[in-house]
Amino acid sequence: MVENNRQKGSRYEEQAAAYLAKNGIKVIERNYRCRLGEIDIIARDGKYLCFVEVKYRKTLKNGHPSAAVTPAKQRTIFKVASVYLKQNGISFNTPCRFDVISVCGNEEISYIRNAFGGM
Repeated sequence: MVENNRQKGSRYEEQAAAYLAKNGIKVIERNYRCRLGEIDIIARDGKYLCFVEVKYRKTLKNGHPSAAVTPAKQRTIFKVASVYLKQNGISFNTPCRFDVISVCGNEEISYIRNAFGGM
């Protein structure tokens, strides 16, 4: 059976969630969606609420997966994170961090904490 993009994305998000858990970061929610977009993983790392974008590329031929988190994508993630905070009654004073997990090939995971600016 050939895997479609959504199935492939889910598989790599599962790897990313397992990687976070193994490193002591508690996954709170996966695939949070609102009308403005989606955040792949929301997690708690100590005092930080982390909004994590997961990107996959089969090879580095077209660049590192994290390069796909463009300024436009970052703005979308900020907006969706704001909706999440409001919907869940979480103070906007809560320390938040925006992270990126890149998966290249089948296994190579790189985790960039605080990959781009905060709210």
